[in-house]
Amino acid sequence: MVKVREDHPIREDGSVDLDLWLLRLQQQVEVSDINQLREACELAREARAAVAECDDNWAQNTIGSFRTGLEMAQILAELQQDQETLVAAVLYRSVRESKLSLQQVRERFGTTIADLIDGVLQMAAIGSRKNPRSEESVLGTNSAQIDNVRKMLVAMIDDVRVALIKIAERTCAIRGVKNSDRKKRYLVSREVFDIYAPLAHRLGIGHIKWELEDLSFRYLKPNDYKHIARLLDEKRLDRQLFINEVVELLRSRLADAHIDGEVMGRAKHIYSIWRKMQRKNIDFNQVYDVRAVRILVPEIRDCYTVLGIVHGLWRNIPHEFDDYIASPKPNGYRSLHTAVFGPEGKVLEVQIRTFDMHEEAELGVCAHHLYKGTDTRSRADGYEEKIAWLRQVLEWHDDLGDTEALGDMLRGDVVQDRVYVFTPDGHVIDLPQGATAVDFAYRVHTEVGHRCRGAKVNGRIIPLNRPLQTGDQVEILTSREEAPRRDWLNTNYGFVTTSRARAKVAHWFKQQAKDQNAEAGRDIILREFRRLALDPQLIDLERIAQDINYRTAEDACAALGAGDVRLSQIIHAAQAQIEPERSKPQMDLALPTQPAASKEPRSGGSGINIQGVGNLMTTLATCCKPVPGDPIMGYITQGRGISIHHEDCLNLMNLRETEPDRVISVDWGDEDEQTYPVDMIVEAFDRPGLLRDVMLVLSNEKLNILAANTLTDRKNNMARLTLTVEIPRLERLGRLMDKINQVPNVLDVHRERSSGA
Repeated sequence: MVKVREDHPIREDGSVDLDLWLLRLQQQVEVSDINQLREACELAREARAAVAECDDNWAQNTIGSFRTGLEMAQILAELQQDQETLVAAVLYRSVRESKLSLQQVRERFGTTIADLIDGVLQMAAIGSRKNPRSEESVLGTNSAQIDNVRKMLVAMIDDVRVALIKIAERTCAIRGVKNSDRKKRYLVSREVFDIYAPLAHRLGIGHIKWELEDLSFRYLKPNDYKHIARLLDEKRLDRQLFINEVVELLRSRLADAHIDGEVMGRAKHIYSIWRKMQRKNIDFNQVYDVRAVRILVPEIRDCYTVLGIVHGLWRNIPHEFDDYIASPKPNGYRSLHTAVFGPEGKVLEVQIRTFDMHEEAELGVCAHHLYKGTDTRSRADGYEEKIAWLRQVLEWHDDLGDTEALGDMLRGDVVQDRVYVFTPDGHVIDLPQGATAVDFAYRVHTEVGHRCRGAKVNGRIIPLNRPLQTGDQVEILTSREEAPRRDWLNTNYGFVTTSRARAKVAHWFKQQAKDQNAEAGRDIILREFRRLALDPQLIDLERIAQDINYRTAEDACAALGAGDVRLSQIIHAAQAQIEPERSKPQMDLALPTQPAASKEPRSGGSGINIQGVGNLMTTLATCCKPVPGDPIMGYITQGRGISIHHEDCLNLMNLRETEPDRVISVDWGDEDEQTYPVDMIVEAFDRPGLLRDVMLVLSNEKLNILAANTLTDRKNNMARLTLTVEIPRLERLGRLMDKINQVPNVLDVHRERSSGA
């Protein structure tokens, strides 16, 4: 049966008696600073009153926001939540309805409480998204959509208390829609039934879950609800007399066995009865738990002793026994369930559990002291791991005591490998971490992907290769013509990250005429050769085709144009052709006017290549003995080159204080990899920050810059950047050019041409 809302203590003038309310609350939960909670209540009441003075009609429509905050706090007090959670609950609706700002809350009550409210606001944003073309909730009835929204909510929760506050708020919402119009009752019930009742179940909060299910069922299927409620009422007196007789008998048998337990009739939940009737296709009279008792005992061994007593009194029904103590449910629920033919041959369900198990079943994650050592099973699924994480947060909070430090520590504990984003209609799409708008377009529909020309995220146009974040609402801008871009197949650009989208793009190009693909592929090769200052006449495309397992150059070009071959494969083959004596596909990139960098190890005979010290001799310091992989720094000695120290070396720390100008940054290089100086030309429309942005790309690629020069033509506002960069491989140069090409205002990037290149 559904829970009846407990009324607030009201004075004669109709206002809430705050002192009496706080006194009742302290009887439910320990409050460390009652004055802070009182201050929050007063602030929420003042905020509502201030708005009421400005708009009487608005105030009348929202007069319940202050009392809703109190009701949320009462629900959370039943769950034994801490003071910060209660304060956040009292203030939440005032912030959500813009009566208070988060900044005001942060200034008066601290960052932790403000962050809790902000987290609940983010969860609330999901429920506010509606399909503009229909009156149905964004959740709809699609089971996959519902599951995605649940996972999306879990992904957004960094503190389990955020989930509890949101569940409390939705409990208040569905309690309060009794007198609302049918449409609002349906929308709230649909959301609660699909999302928040299952979330309460996964967190193990039994009594909240039952209430949410029964109230939702009442509005979603009113006829079925009334039918079962009427059947329960018709035989309520007879059933109560039967239960009283069973309870007295069991109490006497427990006393005989010297077990200090409790026996009580169990509440009947209308939705669970209806669901069982539907699942088993049975009538109401065949539902065993309509007559039910619950037995609570001190120890686990007592559970099995009592089970023997019950089965000794009455004959058990075959296949109606479940041992959830030996095999707990996924949400941690533990109990013994059995069904027997009780007095007068009437079916009776009996639940047997310890007092701790009962508290755990009712409060779930909130009964955090019960979970120590109870759930050590590993889970591969990220959603399951996050649920397990949520169930343990409050236990760890008790151990650590510092909520802020706990939050920082746990944010990285569960890495979400999926992102959940919205379509314009409010449907949720799940994608791998790092997915882009192009991936999203192909996930929605292949044709949408083919026609994609741009994307808006949360109303703003973004680059197509920008990774999406959980909670983004994505709108794909399409053209009439169905024509993907070949650049999407270039991994350096980062437009496509999912194999599904890449396969769809490649398949589209395969369907085009072979001669068009071959022409496009040849253009791509020639353009790349020009960028890299390679002479196409010196490279045999027929031989390259054979090296990559194609019969002719025409076939290889067609495969490149169709997306079956990557440009990097062509470049690798070209390198091997130009310098066949090299065992690795590596080409000396140095121009004739610049000698190649020394190919001797730059480590003084250690065999280890230290990046960043040029051709100077290096030695590994004997005081700290760094090994490859350790964080290191260099010290310029007198006559012995560069001494390499561990970053934490005490001698190095002393040198930093006495001779800081002789301490330099170095890094481990690749023992087998050599680098070569290459000149690049970047042509762009000049703007402030252009050079900084180009340098940032080089920094992110971890490449060393030997020289940089910028010339600007003021007449046409054109900038020409000449860069000399150390490059290890030719394909790395191509990737670098691709990334610089993406910098705003850059028109062209190419290697400086030379007659000897």
